[in-house]
Amino acid sequence: MHRASGQAVVRLDGVDHYLGPHGSPSSHGAYERAIAEWRVQHAEQALKEQATTAVKRYDLTVAQLLLRYREFALAYYRSADGRPTKELQSLRYSLRPVRQLHGSTKLRDFGPLALKAVRQHMIEKGWSRKLINSCINRVRRFVKWAVSEELAPPSAYEALRSVAGLQFGRTAARETEPVRPVPDAWISPVLPFLSAQVRAMVEVQRLTGMRPAEVVIMRSCDVDVSGEIWFYEPETHKNQWRGHRRIVPIGPRAQQIIRPFLTLSTTAYVFNPIDAERERNALRRLTRKTPMTPSQASRRPKAQAKRERYSVDSYRRAIEYGISQANKLRAENDQIPHWYPLQLRHSRGTEIRKSHGL
Repeated sequence: MHRASGQAVVRLDGVDHYLGPHGSPSSHGAYERAIAEWRVQHAEQALKEQATTAVKRYDLTVAQLLLRYREFALAYYRSADGRPTKELQSLRYSLRPVRQLHGSTKLRDFGPLALKAVRQHMIEKGWSRKLINSCINRVRRFVKWAVSEELAPPSAYEALRSVAGLQFGRTAARETEPVRPVPDAWISPVLPFLSAQVRAMVEVQRLTGMRPAEVVIMRSCDVDVSGEIWFYEPETHKNQWRGHRRIVPIGPRAQQIIRPFLTLSTTAYVFNPIDAERERNALRRLTRKTPMTPSQASRRPKAQAKRERYSVDSYRRAIEYGISQANKLRAENDQIPHWYPLQLRHSRGTEIRKSHGL
């Protein structure tokens, strides 16, 4: 009660509001209205302050966030031995168009239309449909990470989820042929043109159906040779991050191929490219048509890279070289088509399915 006037009064934010005769029903109604209006005004002000704070927090550009995501990916996408996984390279490949087209865009403004523009850029560059879908999923994963770190609003990721993947037959993106088994008629003529190590990897992979990434990292310590059937458990494999084990049985025929390459060093890789290079150099010396000059004999040999093992790419390139060498001796209408190591796995899988069922 305001004693001087006898009215009801309420003070809101330091301002007095007179409501009519104290104790009257009209004063109580005026009081409720004043309080309700005051609450609405404060709620609106709080929302404005939150929006202003969010805008400042979400003010980073796509390029700035990609730098932060790179630091996270370098530490996260690593195998048990600390080496970067192939996913790290795939992320670089997928996010490069995003940086090129929208590097200066605020991530909060990177919406479905921007993602579709990135996808169209990939289509115009000739990327296949399945590759584009995988890359777009990685872009979404990048935005999801930014949201989890409170560097982007949750609506940014939810909006990108509305963009559906490219469907077969409903897009201009290039379609790829499925991986087919390679006929043995294309394998046998190539084997004489491969080094002993690469030839053994091809034959072992053909017999066991293991992945190319598994045959190139085979070590003696990873193979249990105590029984009639050997069991190979790769140090790393495709589904290791899921907690799965990978065990490859090795039968007698594959054992005969592997046994000559086993050494006393159990941690050394079975198929060593250094040994292959040494054998090639020795063969060149034996087949040399002219004698070596004194200056050549005294010349220091070139330093060679210490490659402990083949990579999947070098393994594939060695097979491509063998195919090209074999085709030089064949007629134009009898050329061996190019095939790659993963097809060997499909060849073995096709045989097993035919003989034993899915």
